[in-house]
Amino acid sequence: MSTYLVTGAAGFIGAALASRLISEGHAVVTIDNLSTGFESNIPDDVEFIHGDCGEPSVYEQLPDIQFDAIFHIAGQSSGETSFDDPIYDIRTNAESTLLLLQLALKNKCSRFIYASTMSVYGAKPEQPISEDALCVPESFYGVAKLASEQYIRIYEQYGIQSTSLRLFNVYGPGQNLENLRQGMVSIFLAQMIEKGHIHVKGSPNRFRDFVYIDDVVDSFVTSTDREESFGQIINIGTGLKTTVGELVEKLVDSQGQDVTVEYEGSTQGDIHGIFADNSKMKSVLGINSLVPLDDGLEKMVRWAYAQRVS
Repeated sequence: MSTYLVTGAAGFIGAALASRLISEGHAVVTIDNLSTGFESNIPDDVEFIHGDCGEPSVYEQLPDIQFDAIFHIAGQSSGETSFDDPIYDIRTNAESTLLLLQLALKNKCSRFIYASTMSVYGAKPEQPISEDALCVPESFYGVAKLASEQYIRIYEQYGIQSTSLRLFNVYGPGQNLENLRQGMVSIFLAQMIEKGHIHVKGSPNRFRDFVYIDDVVDSFVTSTDREESFGQIINIGTGLKTTVGELVEKLVDSQGQDVTVEYEGSTQGDIHGIFADNSKMKSVLGINSLVPLDDGLEKMVRWAYAQRVS
């Protein structure tokens, strides 16, 4: 049994990762400020510390144990929201990473796995984007995430074996349907269920790479002990381009009744399109079999309607 610190286990990805680790018999501690997550999401048997990873005092509340790895998932994760308060964004994303790296040194924890984002790339040509591409982020969120990757790189000289996973558009059961500024699939799905109307801010020709939550969790778990991933930055995506119009059409088809769709407005810091070159994910992590979008959406829609009934 190993002992892990998973920040942000009240949120979508953190909760799914913590649940997997608990199911495999490991011990998990989490720090979460509940700003966008819910305490009810935190799996049973996870030790919960209510606090902000960007505040130094929160680390004084951690149990006196050595962690086998730190998974840093917590943070403000909306490009749109980052324009509301860039100072908060850099604190919750970049400063929190520095504090956790300092904790890793103090705790003698040599394994650090970071939830980065495709937002670090910025606008790119219509082709798969590889990890060695020039990064020119177009949101404060992307800037803070890219800064964190660089802090992590520097801390490797102190013996921290790190992996930064650049997540593309993650979706699946457990995503926050109440937050209409984060998560393209969850935003459209929530609008469809509650109003029978989907409001898309931007062109239907924009495109993304939608990766299912179970595949994302696999990437974190697989990274834990795989030496090939040490010191690496790795895209986590399907390598497939899906337009926003295609996504909306799939969701509408799943409804079984009329849904109106409106394309109007835009989102600050949004990019036209991006999808992953996931060859490193396949070669370094050995992840080759991914959940198809149709299957993942079917599971998510079924879960969302079940949540509505309950």
